Amino acid sequence: MGPQGCGKSTQAKLLSKNLKIPSVSSGDIFRELKNTNTLLGKRVVERLSKGLLVSDDDTMDVINQELSKKEYKKGFIIDGFPRNLYQAQNSLFKPDLVLYLEVPLEVSVERLTRRMREDDTPDLIRIRLSEYHTNTRPVLDFYESFGVLRSIDGNATAENVHKSAVMEVYSALKVN
Repeated sequence: MGPQGCGKSTQAKLLSKNLKIPSVSSGDIFRELKNTNTLLGKRVVERLSKGLLVSDDDTMDVINQELSKKEYKKGFIIDGFPRNLYQAQNSLFKPDLVLYLEVPLEVSVERLTRRMREDDTPDLIRIRLSEYHTNTRPVLDFYESFGVLRSIDGNATAENVHKSAVMEVYSALKVN
């Protein structure tokens, strides 16, 4: 977990390779839906074009459908989900470990602006980051209450963030 631009996708892919389990990104799934001519795809496009997050109901439907696939039965790494307390409390899975990548606001905006995606304008980025910070603090508290939350400095190099993430994962696996 972490704000947009913190490196979640990069770290999820690296951990996926390291742990030999699949990685899934809600953002990637939503971007794929934008290319479909479905009612859900249209709702996703409409929300994202306004700088808003996908609704809870649509998010839960999409994530539950994806994670019901057999390639995720032995475990997975997910980034971009949950985004709020409702999603965390109503998820069909409970995480063994939640890594929170912390980065300052200005770093997120700079990194996202460099991606050159059409929904990554500075104004839309700031809207998403504001919504993220408002909705995500309770999720972090929720996972912390279960003892599965670990914070990592996401402002470090990708390599150093990955080293910290791997240490946290292996530490958690020894405990569980």
